[in-house]
Amino acid sequence: MIRNPILPGFNPDPSICCVGEDYYIATSTFEWYPGVQIHYSRDLVNWTLVRRPLERASQLDMRGEPDSCGIWAPCLSYADGQFWLVYTDVKRYDGNFKDAHNYIVTSPTIEGEWSEPSYVNSSGFDPSLFHDEDGRKWFVNMQWNQRTESYGGSPKTPAFDGILLQEWDAATKSLKGPIKNIFAGTELGLVEGPHLFKRNGWYYLTTAEGGTGYDHAVTMARSRNIDGPYELHPNKHLITSKDRPDAALQRAGHGQYVETPDGQFYHTHLSGRPLPPHRRCTLGRETSLQKCVWKEDGWLYLENGTTVPDIEVPGLNGAEPIEKPRRSGYNFDGGKLPADFQWLRTPQPERIFNLTDRSGHLRLFARESIGSWFEQALVARRQEHHSFRAETVVEFQPDTYQQVAGLTHYYNRFKLHAIAVTLHEKLGRCVTIMTCAGDYPNGRLTFPIDGGVAVPDGRIQLAMEVYDNDLQFFWQAEGMGAWQAIGPVLDAGVISDEGGRGEHGSFTGAFVGMFAFDTSGRAKTADFDWFNYDEL
Repeated sequence: MIRNPILPGFNPDPSICCVGEDYYIATSTFEWYPGVQIHYSRDLVNWTLVRRPLERASQLDMRGEPDSCGIWAPCLSYADGQFWLVYTDVKRYDGNFKDAHNYIVTSPTIEGEWSEPSYVNSSGFDPSLFHDEDGRKWFVNMQWNQRTESYGGSPKTPAFDGILLQEWDAATKSLKGPIKNIFAGTELGLVEGPHLFKRNGWYYLTTAEGGTGYDHAVTMARSRNIDGPYELHPNKHLITSKDRPDAALQRAGHGQYVETPDGQFYHTHLSGRPLPPHRRCTLGRETSLQKCVWKEDGWLYLENGTTVPDIEVPGLNGAEPIEKPRRSGYNFDGGKLPADFQWLRTPQPERIFNLTDRSGHLRLFARESIGSWFEQALVARRQEHHSFRAETVVEFQPDTYQQVAGLTHYYNRFKLHAIAVTLHEKLGRCVTIMTCAGDYPNGRLTFPIDGGVAVPDGRIQLAMEVYDNDLQFFWQAEGMGAWQAIGPVLDAGVISDEGGRGEHGSFTGAFVGMFAFDTSGRAKTADFDWFNYDEL
């Protein structure tokens, strides 16, 4: 039995690829480095993170890119003995422009090194590559029209100016032939996320529509010719929860069709699980999978007979989910960052952290301020549960209030909570709390405990507990007593897609991790011995 979401936490825009009996899903990573998450499964039920292939500056450099930019909607496919990964690097979010550059990289294996990127175009985002039966390859992406009042968190339909199709020449690594606009979408609007496949002489096109909020949908169309005209599905939308606010999986849309070797049919989609009372998705956009059937009319439908996705759907060969441990403990041994962790934007991680200067420790080199779009030392993992506890221990000897290191619940520069060790001119070394509860566009911090609480010399343990919409910080001096709650209960729900600016204002997900900044420019070091994440 498949239990959705199959990839909990921030894992949006799932592109699925089947090679033999192996399944792979690629998801968007936006400003988090390395780029693109690829998960692997043999049964469609249990998934393992196996690769983030965009790992070099020549493939991806996101320094200076705003929040919610970076890698949008990758497409993973397999043909001609190799994997093909298509991705967008979005350089701008607010205003009329997106500056979305599309690339292709390849590799004979998922786990191996991926090629240098081939530039494709910049006409819009959400690119996809279709390998036709005759060997020709076709590139599709949505077209962005800047001549509208479509600004950041207020998308307008005219800016999403249809789906473009052009042939890709693998030999010359370039596009060729005419550019055709093959699909304008439905009245739901905001057409994006195109994927093509072929069955029984028909070209089927699925797209995402309605924006990535609560009106999201997977729209389906078909044509006898790849360049159209395309006729719409009898229901228009294959998957959507837009008319069912009571459905467990909301924001359902943007996914891809896959057929198993034994002739079963599934479709991925992103989804969100909002918390009451504000309907905020604190886990971001997650990946889900639905069982489908082909009917006599030649159209694909959800097996449940509706357009509304299910939490549980039949899997392959009676496979059941393997229960994951409720605790994830990391001790930073071995000189390699655990796979669950990422950092922000920079292809030069050696400038913000290493695990070699001090064996068994994650050493952060404090750089720019928390929330910087260029070079900030923040190493974090996804929040995967509505309720969790995170703990760490830090060794840090600041000599100015400009040096700060600790633990953060982080979404972006406008939505974060942090507890940290710093220096205060009257208190000396202390623990402080900083928070930005969705203050867009100013990003002003508040300090709920003012200057902080003085702490003794030595290692300081920091923790947070999140129960749905509530966050409480804790601290203790290692070996000197019990955990102490510190500060007020904070709004954890604001660390979400809908928090602060609201729906469509941002669309990544919540992280929890370790950070350090030194705005004096002296790159003070902070050492973290371990990190624990427990589902509550």
